[in-house]
Formats: sequence, structure tokens, C-alpha cells
Amino acid sequence: MQNNRLAVRIWDLPTRLFHWALVVCIVGAFVSVKLGGLYMDWHVRFGCTALGLIIFRLLWGIVGPHYARFAQFVRGPAAVARYLKGAAPAAGHNPLGALSVMALLLVIGFQAASGLFTTDDIMTQGPLFGLVSESTSSTLTSWHKLNEWVIIGLIALHLLAVAWYTLVRRKRLVRAIITGNVDAKDLPAGTPPAQDGFVIWLRALLLGACVTGLVLWIRTLEVAADMSFS
Repeated sequence: MQNNRLAVRIWDLPTRLFHWALVVCIVGAFVSVKLGGLYMDWHVRFGCTALGLIIFRLLWGIVGPHYARFAQFVRGPAAVARYLKGAAPAAGHNPLGALSVMALLLVIGFQAASGLFTTDDIMTQGPLFGLVSESTSSTLTSWHKLNEWVIIGLIALHLLAVAWYTLVRRKRLVRAIITGNVDAKDLPAGTPPAQDGFVIWLRALLLGACVTGLVLWIRTLEVAADMSFS
């Protein structure tokens, strides 16, 4: 059975929106923390938004469409070894790319979560700073700063991999994460398209609303944290 389409929908709209929204948050958080001063308020906003996005993606990896689910693309060392030896991957993330996805979700998730408890000892603190001891906050602040370099390193590797696949393997990865479509010739024969329509969008909207409510609730604890130290 052969694909009878020029392109196949692999990445659903919510997954694509998550990807680019996270890019905006990472860039925004990095720029705002380097500018400092009053821009630190924006750093906290970007960080909390990134936390919500990571929570959404973790849940979407369970209830989302086929290619967005972790069960579809997270594989063991044997699958990675076969891919490195030249085995054709299934549609979606290849085994090596899956490791990159999980690593980025882990380190960015840690950065966003640890930021809730950090302080710059001047004028900015995370929403949950007042719920932990000064020692715990100091430790998390140190890890938060060190993890920034881990994120930079992983993003650099990610961009290098995208460039290699684009220039050497002629895979249109950037276009795919924008349009959601992958060239049929780059997929195994008979690859079914991902679900991507009103039902999927409504599911994502409801999930996003719940996650947004959770993050907003976390932000309300900032006042309680300040009062506990008064």
C-alpha cells in the first residue's frame, strides 16, 4: 500500500502551538533575565507560562493524538541503536529525536518548577518562595542558574540536529512543525494521518483551560508567601 498524498498530517495543531509558544517563552525568559530590573516581572511571567506549557505537553502526551503520545515515540536503547545503524524510523519523532524531546521537557520543566521557589535577593522572587526555607530557596536558586547552561546546551544540539537533517538529509523539519505535514516520501508506506480537527482542538482547549487555572492559582500564592515573611 502506498501513500497517495503528497504530504501527510503528522503534527496536530495543539502540538505545533505548544512548540512555538514554548520557543517564545524560552527566548522571552532568557532576554528578560539578562535585562534584569523591571524586566524580571516578565521573566516570572514567561517562566510560569512555560510551566503551564510543560504540564500541558506531559498530559497531551497521554491524551493527545497518536503521534503526540509518548507511547508512540519513546523507545528503549535497542530502538535507538537500530536507528543509528540505519533502520527506518516510524512516522513522528525518530528514537534519537525522542530522547531530545524528553530531555528538553525535563530540563525546561525543572527550570520552570524550580523558578517558583527562587529569589534574586533584591526585588524578585518566585510565587512559592515563601513556602520553603531560605536554605531550600538558595539551593534551588543555584540549581536554577546552573540549569540555564544545560538548557542552552540542549537547545544548541537541537538546532544543530535540525540543521543537519535539513541540509544533509533534506528533511523539512521546520516546515513540518509549522504546517503539521510531512512529505509522504519521507514516511513509511501507508502511514495514516494524525487526528487534527474540531474534536482534538476542543480536547486541547479544555486541557489548556485546566492547566491555565492551575498556573493562575499558583500565582495567587505569591501574596500568601509574602505575608508569611512579614
